[in-house]
Amino acid sequence: MKIINKIKKIILLALFAFTVSLSYAQNTGRIEEEYRARQEAQRQQAERERQVREAEQRRLQIVQNIEMVNVPGGTFTMGCTDEQGRDCYSGERPAHRVTLNSYSIGKYPVTQAEWVAVMGSSSNRSYIKGDNLPVTNVNWNDAQEFIRKLNTMTGRQYRLPTEAEWEFAARGGNASRGYKYSGSNTIGNVAWYKDNAGGKNPAVGTKSPNELGIHDMSGNVFEWCSDWNAPYNNNEQTDPQGPATGTHRVFRGGCLAGDAKMARITTRTIGQPDIRWNSLGFRLACSSK
Repeated sequence: MKIINKIKKIILLALFAFTVSLSYAQNTGRIEEEYRARQEAQRQQAERERQVREAEQRRLQIVQNIEMVNVPGGTFTMGCTDEQGRDCYSGERPAHRVTLNSYSIGKYPVTQAEWVAVMGSSSNRSYIKGDNLPVTNVNWNDAQEFIRKLNTMTGRQYRLPTEAEWEFAARGGNASRGYKYSGSNTIGNVAWYKDNAGGKNPAVGTKSPNELGIHDMSGNVFEWCSDWNAPYNNNEQTDPQGPATGTHRVFRGGCLAGDAKMARITTRTIGQPDIRWNSLGFRLACSSK
């Protein structure tokens, strides 16, 4: 009996030792698993933070590298001038003298990459997506919000060009050669419009620039100006800003779906500030210091 009891004790001790050993192994395995899980969570968090940092750096790089062209101030005749022949609409008359101070204007319309860098990808309403395509489906108020955020990001003072600034730049400024379109009398050299776009959405800068090195001021997309619409008059003006109030804003430049007449540098188009079109974008301007 004593031997049996000893054997039982030995068995119980062995079972206890086995149980303790098994529990220790399980706990050790669980601890190691938890440690590996924490390590993986930390790695994933570090990777997310790295991606966020890189995305922020890319955003800042994009907005800091928006290309602007200096437009030295000068005096020009705005509206229906001789090179336009009989194509002028009534809203382009009377032609009148305008004097502008120096300013800068975007080399290209604002692209979708620039828009997304400031506003986020979910706000890009452009019908066809592409980083180097002009952003479209943007109303006048959207453009103002973009500019406000862009100025906060960059510390600069971007704005929309006035209608007079837009036309002076489209004409080639003081270097103007008196072309009908922005940079040429041959529209196909400088503009994407209904006869050559072929249903495509071309990237900015894929046609020749004008005399100042500015692209796409004829065709591709309409571009918002800052002005409320108002009829022209004969008065000479200096840095006109348009009327203080109104119902319609001005946009310029023609578009992919428009004809050659619409892509002329003097054509004026108007719309309410809240309209969005697949063919309507904008270009930046900035006053010279």
